[in-house]
Amino acid sequence: MRAGLIIVGIILLVAGIWVTLGNGSYKQTDTVAQLGPAKIEATHEKAVPQWLGIAGIVVGGLLTIGGFVKKS
Repeated sequence: MRAGLIIVGIILLVAGIWVTLGNGSYKQTDTVAQLGPAKIEATHEKAVPQWLGIAGIVVGGLLTIGGFVKKS
């Protein structure tokens, strides 16, 4: 169980740092206009919110520390 906590914590920590540095983005497609069966769509690339990266760093750090700390 400890190894699982450490691995998940490190993954969240790295992903949080990656997002916080501004590298996280996703694509969203919107329908701009539609006339009968014809559609005009636009794809926008949006950044993942920085608060999500910070939350990933905090949760990942806590899980990693929790995995390393032994129970008495």
